Amino acid sequence: MIICIGAGPGDLGYLTQRGAELIREADVVAGFDAVVNMVQPLIPANAEVVTMNYRDQTEKLAQVALAHHAGKRCVVVFMGDMHFSGFQYLERVERACGHAVESLPGISSAQILASRSKVCFDETTFITFHRRGDLDPFKRHLVHVLQDQRNAIVIPCPWDAARSFMPRHIAAYLLENGVSADHPTEVWENLTRTEAEWHGRLAECVDRDFTDMSIMLIRTLKAMPSQIEAAEKK
Repeated sequence: MIICIGAGPGDLGYLTQRGAELIREADVVAGFDAVVNMVQPLIPANAEVVTMNYRDQTEKLAQVALAHHAGKRCVVVFMGDMHFSGFQYLERVERACGHAVESLPGISSAQILASRSKVCFDETTFITFHRRGDLDPFKRHLVHVLQDQRNAIVIPCPWDAARSFMPRHIAAYLLENGVSADHPTEVWENLTRTEAEWHGRLAECVDRDFTDMSIMLIRTLKAMPSQIEAAEKK
């Protein structure tokens, strides 16, 4: 068995019961350092732990695949829900194993943000820049989403300076491409952990720095004033 588990947005209390059960039963638990550290209290004492980072993930996933093909129960943990922002990592797990793998979705930061900010998914588009490859199509998509009068929940790209696309970069790009400076905007950091929140207008976001663990909400201009006031009071 090998299964990929969404471990929640950062606090162990948001891990599903089934996810916790599978981790407790695993022979091998693997994932990026921060995610494995979060679920550490659930990992059996005799389990093999395989941690990785962006540079060595291919090598480490090959190690997990060997254990899987040897008949061990393997779990790969993801932050949040791998079908929201970790899909490329899921594909790497499947390439390492040579076949499709099971997945157990978790609660994503997008779901938590929607709950905190009182926005409806039916009226909201979710876009992640936390990905490898060309970001330009997704940047253009974000512009169209806002022009279509939809809310946007956005996960920034926190990597090296050459690829970094954090909230201030996102705001600057949108303003340069004709999006109104008046869009109500929120940036939330460390959701479910040590939460911090910022509320303002898109134009004000250009001059602010946020941590890597941030997620952004850009509200439609047709948002009701009562919705915005309620969010700001929170």
